[in-house]
Parts: sequence; structure tokens; C-alpha cells
Amino acid sequence: MPQLDEALVDDLDEVQRLDSRGHLRALATAGAQVREATHLAVEAGVDRLDREERPRAVLVAALGGSAVVGEVLTVLAEAHSPVPVSQRAAGPLPAWVGPMDLVVAVSLSGRAPGPLGLAAEAGRRGAQLVTVGAAESPLADVTARARGLHVPVPRGVVSSRTSLWSLLTPVLVASATLGVVDLPTPVLDDLADRLDAQAEACRPSSECFVNPAKIAAQTLVETVPVVLGDGPLMGVAAHRAVAGLARTARIPAMCGSLPDAASQVVATFGGPYTAAGGQGVSAPSGGRGGRVGAAGRDIFADPFLDAPEEPPLGLLMLREGGRDIPPAQSSLADLVLQEAHDVGVRVHEVSSEAGHPAVRLAEVMALTDFLSTYAALGLGLDPSTNPHVANLRAAGHP
Repeated sequence: MPQLDEALVDDLDEVQRLDSRGHLRALATAGAQVREATHLAVEAGVDRLDREERPRAVLVAALGGSAVVGEVLTVLAEAHSPVPVSQRAAGPLPAWVGPMDLVVAVSLSGRAPGPLGLAAEAGRRGAQLVTVGAAESPLADVTARARGLHVPVPRGVVSSRTSLWSLLTPVLVASATLGVVDLPTPVLDDLADRLDAQAEACRPSSECFVNPAKIAAQTLVETVPVVLGDGPLMGVAAHRAVAGLARTARIPAMCGSLPDAASQVVATFGGPYTAAGGQGVSAPSGGRGGRVGAAGRDIFADPFLDAPEEPPLGLLMLREGGRDIPPAQSSLADLVLQEAHDVGVRVHEVSSEAGHPAVRLAEVMALTDFLSTYAALGLGLDPSTNPHVANLRAAGHP
């Protein structure tokens, strides 16, 4: 069973050695990314969108690590936008997209085939086009030919996993200018400040017993993790969290949001990874047997005579704090947590503080980004690189 090595995540020299491309350092720049990306959007001429009519519909074209841009825009627009927002990773461009619609294409390199192809087709149909990606890239060229708005990302940015806010901020600024999301200018300042505060709390020099991201990593690394958001907003954060656990820490996980995922998550509480599910399993032949503890473990198991110990189930609950939660939503989250505690699931809760929905979402996503990075480091893995992903890219897959 995997175990997080506290000595690795608390040793700054070891962290620097393992983190070959400065993954942690890049995550800590999230607040600065918001400020710089806002400036780049203004320089690119985002204010001109104020003179444009609000689009009939919005389509976000993004894939891989950039796909969360569409998820965030969709969930933020639900409460405010009079127009629908949808997303797509690759073609074909939906037949309904035309001159009255807006297509937002996001690609860090400006070369991802899916968003690039969708942007090109949108330009041919006369749709309004806003793109974010590398300057002097094919995506920038497509946007220029369509007389759209291209916002460049800062030079030297190499990973969408650590540059989310360089990609997302221009999209939010453009969408707010068009009236698709409610995002007053001061909110961006609050968002950047909240990200700075989270980076300070999760800094590498902050030890395991006080660092919120390291504490959460300790809880989840030795489990089969489930990440659950207490509503649609935290559901986006949950999806981002499992993507980080898989891509950065190499830990497979499932995610969901309430109320839809309540039944499928609670159903796992009766399976082989909890005390309730494991009580009927007899000791393997040759083993000594023993008692199952509160976390579903045999407290007298011999690692040489008995079968390998199964990891317990872990639940990371992401909750919105600082606002009035509908009673039914809150009581359902509490009920799921109580069921988890009753069967010995390892539970860890993360709650946001008060603020605009974008600020609450940013706070939680930043913590889970640090969580997956410390999980990788605590397992002795480099969070920046993965040879198997490199093989896919070498074969032409983004």
C-alpha cells in the first residue's frame, strides 16, 4: 500500500531535487497569473467587446488540462447568463454555431488540433472569436484572419496544470465584458489575493502538521480516493482535483457532486474498501486471521504471512463556505459524511471562505492543486514529468 513520506515533503532540498521543473513554484504564482493575464487581456483590446452585442450562445473549445476553463465558465454563467454556455474538446463544430454566437478557444501552445480546428471553422462561419494561447501561434493566426480577439499567455509558460489562471482569467474578463458572467473588476483583485493567501499557507517550508495541502495529501495517499463537491460549483473543483491526482500524483480517483453523485458514492461504502464491506471477508489460507479495525484493517495482520493489505476508502469533501447553503444540500452532505464516518472511511473536509463564487472556487482548486503535488512528492515522484504521458505526446496525442 502506498505511503506518503513526510520527510520528503518537509525537506526543501528533496522537494527541489524531485520537482525538476518547478511545479510547486509555478503553482505559487497563481495570484500573479491573474494580475498579468488581466493586463494582457486589456493590452489585447478586450474592452472592444463592450461595444459588441451579447452573443446568442457561447461555446468553449478546450481539451486536456485546459478543459477546466470551459467547466468554470459554464458553472459561473449558470446563475447569471441569459445565454447558454457549452463546451467541446474537438470537432465537428455544432451546426447551430453562426455569426450570432461566440466561440472561445483555449490552447496553451496554440497548436492543439481540437481547439484550433474549432476556432478555424468558427471563423469561416463568421462567429465571434476569442482565443487564449501562445503568441505567434497557429491559433493566433486563425484569430487574426477572423478579426477576433487573441490574448497571449506569458512567455515561458509550459504546463496547463500550473498555468490555469493565465488561461482562465482572459476568458472570464472577456465573458464579463460581454455580460455572460457577473464578475466586477474588484472580484479579480480579491481572487488574486485569495490565491496568494493559499500559496502562502501551502508553501513548501510549511510543515506537514500545519500545511493544509500536506495534511490532505497524508489523508488521501493511503486510500482509494473519492472527491465529492457539495454542489455544482465544488463539483468543478472535484473534477479538477481528480485530474490532478491522476496526472500529477498517478493516483486514480473518482469524483462527483451533490446531489447527483450521492447514491453512487454511498454505495461504495458497503464494498471491500471499508470496515462494513470487509467484515465478511475471511482471512486468506495460511493467514492468522484477526480483527478488523475502524478503518477496515486487520490490526494483527502479518505483512509476511497474510495477504497484502487493501487500502481503505478515502473521501475528500469539498464544501462551499461563507454563503447560505440550501438546507437540503447541506443536510445531504452531512448525511454522506456521517455514513462515511460510520464505516471507517478516511474523511477530509475542505471548505471555502466567503466571497464571489469565482473566488471560492479558486481557493479550493488551488488547495487541491497543491495537494496532488505534495502527494506526488511524498511518493517520491516528480510532479512535473510522466514518461507515459510523454510517450503519448511523442505519438502525436496532445
